[in-house]
Amino acid sequence: MTALLWIAGVLFSATALLAILRVIRGPSIVDRIIASDVLLTTLILVVGAEMVANQHTRTIPLMVVMAATAILGTVAVARFVTRPEDTRAVPALGAENPTASTGEETS
Repeated sequence: MTALLWIAGVLFSATALLAILRVIRGPSIVDRIIASDVLLTTLILVVGAEMVANQHTRTIPLMVVMAATAILGTVAVARFVTRPEDTRAVPALGAENPTASTGEETS
């Protein structure tokens, strides 16, 4: 059992290292998001492996919260990436917004 845990630890570490490298190197936001999902999934697997090795179920709520965080983060970034390019820019504070309604009708 100890050898199996060492092998799993090495494989989890290699996966996490490669995912961190992909988060750093990119090149696009989609690559970074996929890598962060892989990293979070690896963390969930590490918690699950620890649960199996120590024969308990106390960390299941932690795994559920991490999985929900991964799903919500992925959906949020996917919505951001699929928006048109011109709506991504956020105007500076105090800048006039030409699309804001002023209460006057324009023809």
